[in-house]
Amino acid sequence: MIPPREPHPANASPYRESVQAWTFGRLTATVLASAARLVTGLESRWIGGARAGMQCVYVANHTSHADFVLLWASLPPLLRSRTCPVAAAEYWNRGAFRGYLMKHVFQAVLIERNRVDRAHNPLAPMLQALDRGKSLIVFPEGTRGNGSELLPFKCGIYHLARQRPGIELVPVWIENAHRVLPRGTTLPVPLLCSVIFGEAARLAPHEDKMAFLARLRQNVSDLRKSCEPGTTHS
Repeated sequence: MIPPREPHPANASPYRESVQAWTFGRLTATVLASAARLVTGLESRWIGGARAGMQCVYVANHTSHADFVLLWASLPPLLRSRTCPVAAAEYWNRGAFRGYLMKHVFQAVLIERNRVDRAHNPLAPMLQALDRGKSLIVFPEGTRGNGSELLPFKCGIYHLARQRPGIELVPVWIENAHRVLPRGTTLPVPLLCSVIFGEAARLAPHEDKMAFLARLRQNVSDLRKSCEPGTTHS
């Protein structure tokens, strides 16, 4: 009996290829998470009663392209697999390697910041991800800060909270990422980093936009104090 011939790669099943890409992406994710923790001695702390197992939106300070990697790597594996960073499509779609990382490794939600109109609503892909049961990592400052003071929060997080008022918003402070991967560099510097998760919040009924943004920004800023020398944690 003549054994059947192996299918030509051109005729390979798209489903099989997608499974292979997903599997390799998960293996790459595990390696990258381990490498991030090794290079930075990453310490994660949950304080203020935050619940690590709930679907939520992580609201963090932004100082480096390493921010979302460190926050993502600090999560337990099961939670990490359900969490998507929100990132700028114009940066992360620049090149096949970046695109592969964001799609298959980090499962990122990419938004078009330079094409905001009815056809390109940046909230739409975030809402779709939440409706699929995903958690999100967002940086409401909208750009990278200097590592000491938070920039004002953009209003996108307010509109997201209005659209999905039941979703918990978990404030996060990422310490030292701007020194690990400063602007203009591609190789990380091995320095200690911390990721601190605070108490979850929600948009209060009838809460004013500016009051909400100020409150959420203060929640994130307050977590920085826990990184100061001599601070104890319960």
